[in-house]
Amino acid sequence: MRHTRGTRTGARSTARRALVGAVATAALLTTAACGQGAQTSGEPDAGAPADPDEPVTIRFVWWGNEERAQMTNDAVDAFEAANPGIVVETESVDFNSYFDRLATGVAAGDEPDVITMGGAYPREYGDRGVLLDLETVSQDLDLSTLDESALANGYFSDTQYGVPTGVNTYGLIVNPAVFEAAGVELPDDETWDWDEFVDIATEISANTPEGTYGVEDPTSPDTLDLYANQHTGLGLYSPEGTVAIEPSTVQDWFDMTTTLMEQGASPQASITAELAGQPAPEQTLLGRGLSAMKFGWSNLLTAYSEAAGQDMIMLLPPGESNHEGPGVWLQASQLWTISKNSEHPEASAKLIDYLVNSTEAADFLGANRGIPANAEVREHLSADLTPVQQTEFDVIERVGEHADGDFVVGPTGSTESVAILTRLNDQVLFDQIEPAAAAEQFVAELTAAVS
Repeated sequence: MRHTRGTRTGARSTARRALVGAVATAALLTTAACGQGAQTSGEPDAGAPADPDEPVTIRFVWWGNEERAQMTNDAVDAFEAANPGIVVETESVDFNSYFDRLATGVAAGDEPDVITMGGAYPREYGDRGVLLDLETVSQDLDLSTLDESALANGYFSDTQYGVPTGVNTYGLIVNPAVFEAAGVELPDDETWDWDEFVDIATEISANTPEGTYGVEDPTSPDTLDLYANQHTGLGLYSPEGTVAIEPSTVQDWFDMTTTLMEQGASPQASITAELAGQPAPEQTLLGRGLSAMKFGWSNLLTAYSEAAGQDMIMLLPPGESNHEGPGVWLQASQLWTISKNSEHPEASAKLIDYLVNSTEAADFLGANRGIPANAEVREHLSADLTPVQQTEFDVIERVGEHADGDFVVGPTGSTESVAILTRLNDQVLFDQIEPAAAAEQFVAELTAAVS
């Protein structure tokens, strides 16, 4: 199985800020001399013994906008004040350039000490021997404070390689106002199953004006992964990085979604196909107040609420309590990792520990990289939240207790699943291919993609 805080202006020197923001976009992951040239005046002569009183310097890289760079640098300032023996060179890069530059740096043996990872990249770099086994720095990095399900995002190949910067979760986003208008009660999400889900969606569509639906078509790799975990104990992929889902499970899914469409519970095929190219919350049926339910990520609750002008809630998906096991999981927004080649792994570990476990760091970082996986930090931040933000925090707390903690990191090539499944789902809904044939084709194409 698998599965607005205040900021302060940092007092750090211009030299120590040299790699931040736009400058880093051009300079990141070039030579070590360029990356730390401003610090060379204080280094010992070649061949001389290192001065034990001289601060060690580590490099910390992430992607993001100027707001993220500012809040992260402020947190690093606070870390340095608490750890005067460590200097942190920070590097912020545009997302579109980030992983290409990281690959260049790794190839040159010049990757940063603390590396931000995401998607399938942690597994790719971990299996290539680039990342440090975090067990080796456990004295400086306390992971016992983090939700087990979130921590599993950074665990693969029997090794803990990454630490979640924060988490969100995947589930059913619901507009209670549409339920109320249809005269339908909200389900008990601790007990409902997929049959009840279909019935409720159908009833909502029948009791609301034409063009309003019980649910948007739920097909995506994430919902299919969740569904498979519930029914078989394995999601899309195995821990070894192979395709684990069976064609029979995919066929069952397509049978259910075609039933939804045929009963009017979800939109007709043409609308679903059109919506697939419009992922912005305000363009969805849910965001326009034309759907009662939509599967999605918890960090989008605020965006959907603002788009629809209605406070959304989030329910556990159907089937969580009446199959092989829970399908929900906590998804790391990003992961912090340490280079195996770092000359200062202990200092790098102390930085990560501060960022994920310190309430002082949380005052700067907030939930910019996801809801913190540390329950104490979540409680600290929850004092000043909007109702919808509080709902998001509560969802993470609830799923953290409900999920089984097992999580499989998608292998290289797994990002192809979106295009494969979208194409085949369109063909099924347009009655161009039978669910059984589409299921076989999906598994075959996904297997080829990850092979």
